[in-house]
Amino acid sequence: MKYEMFDAKKIIGEVTLQEADANPNIVVVSTDSAPRTGMTGFITKYPNRYYELGIMEQGAVGVSSGLATAGKVPIFCAPAPFVTARPFEMFKIDIGYMQQNVKAIGRNCGFNYSDLGPTHYGLEDMALARLIPGVTVLAPIDASQLRGAMRAMLRHQGPVYLRIGTAPIPKIFEEEEFTIGKGQIVREGKDVAIITTGEIAVNVFEAAETLAAQGINAMVVAMPTVLPLDEAIIKKAAEATGRIVVVEEHYEVGGLGTAVCETCAKLAPVPVKRLGVPHVYLSAGPYIDLVKYCKLDPAGIVETVKEFTTQEK
Repeated sequence: MKYEMFDAKKIIGEVTLQEADANPNIVVVSTDSAPRTGMTGFITKYPNRYYELGIMEQGAVGVSSGLATAGKVPIFCAPAPFVTARPFEMFKIDIGYMQQNVKAIGRNCGFNYSDLGPTHYGLEDMALARLIPGVTVLAPIDASQLRGAMRAMLRHQGPVYLRIGTAPIPKIFEEEEFTIGKGQIVREGKDVAIITTGEIAVNVFEAAETLAAQGINAMVVAMPTVLPLDEAIIKKAAEATGRIVVVEEHYEVGGLGTAVCETCAKLAPVPVKRLGVPHVYLSAGPYIDLVKYCKLDPAGIVETVKEFTTQEK
């Protein structure tokens, strides 16, 4: 499939600046990384609304919480493990427990930092964020959803965690208003439902085409909000197909796959296959090789779905 590609960092920066023009309370908090997140335009136009803290993520969470207490809308953006894992207690207490209106962006999620290895992989960020009560968790799938999710996040009252890679991102969907908490059926099907989130979804869409050519009619559900989860669409997918595969560039424990299992156990018990990153430390390597090893490439998704659909329920 051929899609027009966009710079994710540029989208983040553009939407931030547009929303900041309309809302003077929007500020940016950085830990030595804002220019690498597309915020140069904001910094140039609004230098007094930009707070640089150096490599001090725990402090950045506390400062963001303090700014929110003063009525500001802080955006704190850094690599995913340094937004969620390193300052987890501060995120839990200063932002979550206090229900502060802070917008945290975890960039370079998944295997984006493929050459730096496990210290920089963002594979547990959704699991950590969804453990904190009241935190909205977003994982937009394409350029259009990223724009919409950024706008929705900045207008939403309450703490939000948004995960995104910074590699070029395709434009798959039409521009429309992003509704937090809503999934989307991208393709109808009856044999199996594939539920996916984040940028790895493009591989799911390709895999679904291959599966259809091989006689397997897969429903595809895009889930750009991981929390609050669209339980109604999961129930619909479970009842329509009788089995679900969840595909995500995240550990196969704790993320969307776990959330879908919890929902199915409660509302529509069906077999669920979680296709994500094995719960082990993987070495550094080329991004494409890591994705292929985890069977998150189109061929791996096809293989997994075919094996799963032949199993007895």
